[in-house]
Amino acid sequence: MKTGEQIVQELPWKWGVQGRIFVIGGLGFMFDAWDVALNGFLTPLLGSYWDLSQAERGLVATGNLIGMAVGAVVWGTIADRLGRKKAFAITLLIFALFSVLGALSPNFETFVLLRFLAGFGLGGCIPVDYALVGEFSPRRIRGKVLSAMDGWWPIGATICGVVATLLVPIDGDVRWRIMLLFMILPALLLFWVRRGIPESPIYLAKVGREAEARAIIDDMVARTGATPQDYSIVAQTSPKRGLAAVWRYSPRITSASWLLFVSIMLLYYAALSWMPSILRREGYDDFAAFAGTTLMTAVGIVGVAVSAYLVEVVGRKWVIGISGPLAGAALVLFAVMLDVGSGVLVWLAVFGFVIQIAIPVLYCYVSELYPTELRASGFGYASSVSRIATGFAPLLFGSVMWPILGLPLTFAIVTAFVVFAVLWMAYAAPETKGRELDTLAVTPGHSQLSGSP
Repeated sequence: MKTGEQIVQELPWKWGVQGRIFVIGGLGFMFDAWDVALNGFLTPLLGSYWDLSQAERGLVATGNLIGMAVGAVVWGTIADRLGRKKAFAITLLIFALFSVLGALSPNFETFVLLRFLAGFGLGGCIPVDYALVGEFSPRRIRGKVLSAMDGWWPIGATICGVVATLLVPIDGDVRWRIMLLFMILPALLLFWVRRGIPESPIYLAKVGREAEARAIIDDMVARTGATPQDYSIVAQTSPKRGLAAVWRYSPRITSASWLLFVSIMLLYYAALSWMPSILRREGYDDFAAFAGTTLMTAVGIVGVAVSAYLVEVVGRKWVIGISGPLAGAALVLFAVMLDVGSGVLVWLAVFGFVIQIAIPVLYCYVSELYPTELRASGFGYASSVSRIATGFAPLLFGSVMWPILGLPLTFAIVTAFVVFAVLWMAYAAPETKGRELDTLAVTPGHSQLSGSP
């Protein structure tokens, strides 16, 4: 007899059923991207408004990203303990509240604190959303669905860039406040819509809430037009939770997840947080600097489409292993050619395209590596570690690495870190393409780059 989890993962895809959850979850991810991208546009404006030093400008992104790091751990753990649905809605409400207050900040210290609190709310979106969407998605297309989820990221970052660019004619002393307020109404509307999302039946089954799990599974079977059949509900008798449980599950998988997240996201966030400032330093005006950064995020939409195709064709590990280092190489070439005029925009676009091939598959891959009772928290801890690293990166980048080492060497060092993480993944973590959730082998024989099942 099949389990309820197998029934859910073998259902046909219907946009009115699983697709609705994909869209609503993806919109939360879009706000995450919008908020992170906003740091790069706020940095030069706030630097002028409050006459900030280079190190203080780094705090614009650091406060927000550290808040996201804390939020990823807290909300990932809440999602594994209390359910995906509760965490799914509350995260956006917290983000909206503190974003409004942040727009009214009377001084820089208050602004950093409120950006931290807004990040705390929004930081829970990625681990919670990926856990929920992944658990509703059919196994045969789960890789495509989870990779396509990241398509919301360049959309959100591009919307942010378009808004920032269109607001350039407005005085900078008011512009940064308007940028923050622009996100609030859509976020509140999405919070209201999220209240109607069902709880994950796989989660309900694992924690022993059989009646609720059966009600949702039976409803999904009916709404997708699948043939009803008997199934069993298998509960997890001793659920494993927390950081210690994530490492006990598999030190090699967890170390590979953390290294991939930290290295690839460090590369991306360093470019995203500082790109407007880098271009302004090279003589671009606000409009050109903001538009160039928007170009970098916009071409990422095409990258996500390519990623969603490749993930089920060549597998998760090959896509990450090739696109991650290539993205770093493109960023190094961008830094080398900064004084070549339009050539710099070509490499900026190449970076934006290739990095968005790597990141969607990274999110898909890590969310599949952990069992249901650890999926949100395992993903959340990996995301949190990367947010901590990338949170302090703006300070280190702006005050030490960029001024002392220069951009080409700085980006080359980060690229070397990506290569190291990819090599460790090739040895330490299994391929997840085509496998049922909760059935991964973590033995050495399943850790080759080719990922034989």
